[in-house]
Amino acid sequence: MKILIIRRDNIGDLVCTTPLFSALRSHFPDAHIAALVNSYNAPVLDGNPDVDEICVYRKAKHRGPGESRLAIWWETWRLMRRLRQECFDLVIVATPGHQPAALKFARWVRGKRVIAYGTAADGINDPLPLTQANAGHETQAVMQLLQPLGINETPGPVRVMANKKLAASILLPAGDGPVIALHISARKPAQRWPIERFAELAQRLHTRHRARFLLFWSPGAEDHPQHPGDDDKAGNLLALCHDLPLIAFPTQRLEELIAGLGSCDRVICSDGGAMHLAAGLGKPIVCFFGNSGAQRWRPWGVPHELLQPPSLNVIDISVDDALAAFERLEEQRAVIAR
Repeated sequence: MKILIIRRDNIGDLVCTTPLFSALRSHFPDAHIAALVNSYNAPVLDGNPDVDEICVYRKAKHRGPGESRLAIWWETWRLMRRLRQECFDLVIVATPGHQPAALKFARWVRGKRVIAYGTAADGINDPLPLTQANAGHETQAVMQLLQPLGINETPGPVRVMANKKLAASILLPAGDGPVIALHISARKPAQRWPIERFAELAQRLHTRHRARFLLFWSPGAEDHPQHPGDDDKAGNLLALCHDLPLIAFPTQRLEELIAGLGSCDRVICSDGGAMHLAAGLGKPIVCFFGNSGAQRWRPWGVPHELLQPPSLNVIDISVDDALAAFERLEEQRAVIAR
């Protein structure tokens, strides 16, 4: 049996799809399971034992300097032609919602059977109603796509594999306390916790727990038109924490971020791709939620403390709130360990 899973969304979306891969592998151990993903999120599946083949296409907005849109489209067409020749028995569009571009890929591939959210008019053999896509956590909404195959089960943990060679090269701060990842970047303004509070929290965690830190952020200048970054904010935090065992960990590639997070014991971050990667790596998390849906996008399958103020803006989360959440997370871990 040859199965193709299409997931062309962001990093966290693909992480939340990994329980579906695990369920397919469990129920169809001899199947050839392939994933069609984009160049931005593809490293999420590197090393995943449930996936036999990762097929990567590039979105036009991710093209390199000097590359034309036509060149990207030609590259994608060649990939689609190759996938069509694979003669997939089953194609699953693993997006909980109506996504015309992903459905177009499914039609191009010409799988014998297509499962997706939508209607039969979309070319879907086993359509699931769009109203069903809005229920529960993202992992649960994705897992419902296996119902036409007779698979009805709670999603297992999300799963991400760190590159062992990259992980072995990471230098950790000296000391014997836990290594805590501080990820300071967030795409939405309402998800951005002030740098001064990250600095104060780090000071207090070091005093109370002898904590050490790796600092992560989205690299680049704040005014970059395509990919704004937080280099200036990271510099400010490093200056404020010059007396702490804290090492900057700039990551130009997603593989580096995964390896870095995998080297830490705990993670403190806002809702976003890094939070889901941390969950996939099995890390306990303190997460800040602003104006995003906590029920839909909370960390899946790991101990976590979620802070979301009534204002839906993380600026209203105090350092005391964050410290108390970390202490509760430590209590959770102690209970689990017993």
